[in-house]
Amino acid sequence: MKEQVSFSDRHRGVLYLVPTPIGNLEDMTFRAVRILKEVDFIAAEDTRQTLKLLRHYEIETPLTSYHEHNKKQAGQAIIQQLEAGKRVALVSDAGMPAISDPGEELVSAAIAKGIAVIALPGANAALTSLIASGLPTTPFQFVGFLPRKQKQRDALLERLKEESATLLFYESPHRLKEMLHSLYHVFGNRRIVISRELTKKYEEYQRGTLEEALRWCESGTVKGEFTIVVEGAKDVEKREWWHDLSEKEHVLYYVNEGFSAKEAIKKAAKDRGVPKRDVYRAYHELEK
Repeated sequence: MKEQVSFSDRHRGVLYLVPTPIGNLEDMTFRAVRILKEVDFIAAEDTRQTLKLLRHYEIETPLTSYHEHNKKQAGQAIIQQLEAGKRVALVSDAGMPAISDPGEELVSAAIAKGIAVIALPGANAALTSLIASGLPTTPFQFVGFLPRKQKQRDALLERLKEESATLLFYESPHRLKEMLHSLYHVFGNRRIVISRELTKKYEEYQRGTLEEALRWCESGTVKGEFTIVVEGAKDVEKREWWHDLSEKEHVLYYVNEGFSAKEAIKKAAKDRGVPKRDVYRAYHELEK
């Protein structure tokens, strides 16, 4: 285990993860404003967007660009600055950095170099929509943006089809209709909540079923960034990994993993909740 004592003075440099408002500029914390003023520079997904925020709070800290298209080169430069003892704040266009943006890779690179990473709490569109959705808040699974191509999108949804947790997605306006069709095709008519323009003047929630969501999408206001909260699967029979194996195949699986036949029989019997003698008898039929 590698220990990080976040507020020790022994750090060479520090990477701060600073959430920014998802719409309403008043949703900055006092601490976030202070950190943005104190760091040596700010790494921003879109410097033009971040500059609006900095001007609002009279923050004059230098900006550098870090986004999907320059993340390799820019990331290396930022890591070098951190290793030299600089304090850097990472921000995304809106909400939590490292959620559905390349900040995730910068965080991993910093940790690999032994650089302290300190995350600040703050605005997040997925959790904001979840707690206002009226759907179960525990457990939940954040999925983010689905693949653009239908084949890959449907394949991912098929893997999530039996997930009982509430599912959280992001989507852009020009792909919302296609996404809803995929959800309905794979999941059926579940409950869904669609939110847009969270914290802004034109904030909206659409609550209903996927069938109703598809009808709304034909006539509603499909503008802005969307967060979609989808009800998890109900009454799903949880299939164990060995469900489709015979008792013989179950034992052989463990034998192939390096267990002795005696140990494998014991483990298979425990998995299945049956007497060892039954599994022993089934396994040794292989020798007949």
